[in-house]
Amino acid sequence: MKNVTLKDVARAAGVSYSTVSRSLSGSPQIGRETRERILRLCDEMGYTKNYVACSMVMRRTELIGLVVPSIDNQFMAELAYHAEMSARARGYNLMLCNSGPDLRQEKAVVKLLVGRQVDGMLIVPQEHRSCEELRVYTEQVPTVFLSEDLRDEPLSCVTTDNTGATYLAMEYLRSLGHREILYFGRRHTVTHQLRAEGYLRACRDMGLTPRIVDSSFPRSSVAGGYELARELFTKPLDYTAILASTDSNALGILRAADELGIRVPEQLSLMGFDNIASAAMPRIDLTTVEQSKREMALQAVEILLDKIERGTQGYVHQILMPSLVKRSSCRALT
Repeated sequence: MKNVTLKDVARAAGVSYSTVSRSLSGSPQIGRETRERILRLCDEMGYTKNYVACSMVMRRTELIGLVVPSIDNQFMAELAYHAEMSARARGYNLMLCNSGPDLRQEKAVVKLLVGRQVDGMLIVPQEHRSCEELRVYTEQVPTVFLSEDLRDEPLSCVTTDNTGATYLAMEYLRSLGHREILYFGRRHTVTHQLRAEGYLRACRDMGLTPRIVDSSFPRSSVAGGYELARELFTKPLDYTAILASTDSNALGILRAADELGIRVPEQLSLMGFDNIASAAMPRIDLTTVEQSKREMALQAVEILLDKIERGTQGYVHQILMPSLVKRSSCRALT
C-alpha cells in the first residue's frame, strides 16, 4: 500500500503541487471554491500530513509528551484530557505515556519521548526524586511538571496549595461541629506530606488530637482505600469524620462502609480531595476539595509553550488555590 501524497492530490485535481500546498496552508492566494474542492478531494483520497517530513523542515514536531503515573487513575485521566484540549487549541498534538509502576519505567518513557523529538514534555512525576532521575533528559527538552509540589527545585511546575486545601477542609468539618476527625491515606510523597501538614496544622490551631491512617500503597486508588478502610473499620468507630487524602481513597472508604453497614453521613461524615467526576455521582455525592484539573493543565501548557515558542529561560512555580465543594457526605453534628 502507498501513502497518498500532495502530488497525487494535485494530479487528481488537475492543479499544480503548489496550489494544493497553498490550499492546505490557507493561503489567501487560492480562491474559496478551489480550496474547498481540494480539501474535499484530500478527504476522499485519504491524504494525511507527513509530520515527519514537516518536522525536518521546520525543526519542530508540534508534539508534546505527557507522562502520568497511571491513566486508570481518574484524576490523571481528567488531567490528561484537559492537557490535550489545551495543547490542541494551540496547534499541538499530545503523546500520552504511563510511567508506572516504578522509576525505571518512568525514565524509559521520558527517554522515548526525547527520542521521538517531542517539542516539550508535561510530567506528573512518580515522586519527588523523579526530578533528579530525569534531569539528564529534561535538560534537553522544555519540561513542566504537574501536581507534585516542587517549590524547592529550580524546575517549572504547576500544583495546588495542598497544605491550604486540607486546612480549608478541616475548617469546614470543624464548622459542622466535628472534633474527632481522622486523616486517611497519608503517603510519603511531598504532595501528600503537605496535605497531611495542613491537617496537622489545623489540629494544632483548633485544639484537636491528630489521628492519621498511613498508606503503604505506591499510589492512591479505590482498591487501596477499600483495603485500608476494611482494616480501619475492624476497630471501634470513635471518630465522627474522615478526611481522605484523595477522592479515590474516599470512594474505597464508601465501599467498605457500605459493606459493613456504616452509614455515611448519618454515622460518619466523609470528605475527599481532588473533585474527580465520580465524586458528583448521585449515590456518592462526595464533599471534597476541588483541585482544578482544567486550570492546572491550562497553566502548564501555557508555561511549556512559552518555553517552546519563545525560548523562555528559567523556571516558574505556579501554585493554584483550592476551593470547597459541598455535597451530602458530610453532616452537622447536633
